[in-house]
Amino acid sequence: MTWIQAIILGIVEGITEFLPVSSTGHLTITEQLMGLPIDDAGVTAFTAVIQLGAIAAALWYFRADLIRLALAWFRGLRSRARRADPDYRFAWYVILGSLPIAVVGFLAKDLITGPLRSLWVVVAALVGWSFVMIGAERLGKRNRGESAVTLSDALVIGTMQVFALIPGVSRSGATISAGLLRDLDRVAATRISFLLGIPALTAAGAYEAATEAGAISTAVGWGPTLVATLTSLVVAYAAIAWLLRLVARRPISVFVPYRIGLAAVIAVLLATGTLTAV
Repeated sequence: MTWIQAIILGIVEGITEFLPVSSTGHLTITEQLMGLPIDDAGVTAFTAVIQLGAIAAALWYFRADLIRLALAWFRGLRSRARRADPDYRFAWYVILGSLPIAVVGFLAKDLITGPLRSLWVVVAALVGWSFVMIGAERLGKRNRGESAVTLSDALVIGTMQVFALIPGVSRSGATISAGLLRDLDRVAATRISFLLGIPALTAAGAYEAATEAGAISTAVGWGPTLVATLTSLVVAYAAIAWLLRLVARRPISVFVPYRIGLAAVIAVLLATGTLTAV
């Protein structure tokens, strides 16, 4: 992988990680257009590792919230009286809501890095989940803020996050849709989507870095990997700020035409042989 390719992939990751358009799908397409072997273990691990840059951006953006929640959680563990703090409960919601994707991601690793890497899967998921996003906007009442979030909300949203393991669905698209279907307002659903994504994506990136270090070194190189990760950090920070401003005014279904259009372009490229499915 060249430095230019690494920067481009870092930009793609940073822009798409938190937007409901599927970062994995975009990275898979971009990598294949660059001639990179998307079924190679090193390239697959690279795709997961550079997500750490986007996660670092989320950590910095939400640092005040995360510090407050962490302090409340540790205080609650030491003191029964502190467990009445809403932040203590909310911290547990984030932890417990992150478990479903961690368990399924670990158990279905071979499926995720194998058959689900097909671009035909991306096409189907881009189209199929677009209808879920439209339905969430139409059915959700959006009359509950972040302070009204319950454990049931966190578990439902966290379970829905599992669908993001399918390239093309989009982690934020899955979790924000779930939040809307639980009648949360768009800003609350989006903020919870970000918070639930931090443990899951951090674990996935760290796991790939630890277990596939040799493959990354051979297939990609750690220099380009670090460059792509740092690039995604900078770009993702801007994307988070932009998305939070957007959802305060507009429905997430504004991304549906892009998703459908992208699916159509990929399908044409696959049908003409410009791209291969895997």
